[in-house]
Amino acid sequence: MLVWRSVNITVPNNVHFSLGNFIKRLPSSTISCPYRLSTKTLVTTSALSSSSYFETLTSRQKDQLNLYVHTLLEWNQRMNLTAVREVNEVMERHIEDSLSILPPIKNSYVSHCNNSINNINLVDVGSGAGLPGLILAIACPDWKVTLLESMNKRCVFLEHVIGLTGLSNVKVVRGRAESLGQDLCFREQFDVAVARAVAEMRILAEYCLPLVRVGGLFVAAKGHDPQVEVRNAERAIQMMGASLLQPCSVESHSPYGQRTAIICLKDHSTPRKYPRDPGTPAKEPL
Repeated sequence: MLVWRSVNITVPNNVHFSLGNFIKRLPSSTISCPYRLSTKTLVTTSALSSSSYFETLTSRQKDQLNLYVHTLLEWNQRMNLTAVREVNEVMERHIEDSLSILPPIKNSYVSHCNNSINNINLVDVGSGAGLPGLILAIACPDWKVTLLESMNKRCVFLEHVIGLTGLSNVKVVRGRAESLGQDLCFREQFDVAVARAVAEMRILAEYCLPLVRVGGLFVAAKGHDPQVEVRNAERAIQMMGASLLQPCSVESHSPYGQRTAIICLKDHSTPRKYPRDPGTPAKEPL
């Protein structure tokens, strides 16, 4: 297992380490991750046995997910990490969603990046409570995962839960995507960038694609009907040096219904003027 926790490296003053059209020719069949909880107790292996991805996890990984869910709900009583208050909702709305984007990431990376899915260097932009980045780090311990989050209290939570779960392939970076996108330590350094529940696609393109290496992927987790949002973002995606691949539907058996993974392939380098100054992408989307 990779030993890759928060370490002291040289970064600019504005970056802090906290203490604390889509997948081309992809088959049209949906990807399902249908586990559900019937009680309000912490999830057990038997409760999730219908999930193909959960079934592949080791006992240690399942224990790490249990501990994450317990800690999230405990800390959520003191700070606003999620609107969800029940264990079964956390599993359906957050854990299932996070695990369900693994198939499109892996399939498209093998198909379009011509690389092994082992040792992927992934950044979760606007990680919040660690969704989906922390869950992906648990499921894929040979990946290097960076959780990028601008709010210190959330970074403190992330560092705490990383320590509790014993994850050694994750680091937390406190900062804004616009700043790190202009920092040579991070700019075009990642194989994959992911984002979930952060912003609309026009804004996400400018947040995420400058961080992705040429030949890498940007994956946005969206709802069941993102066509208009994606169409409006086509120009911004192209300006960042990427192209849209075929859409990938991710069927959820939770009450929240079908989800969509929007995947972009980084074709060439992002022009140096992007991302723009912090706050500008959200105020003036491309």
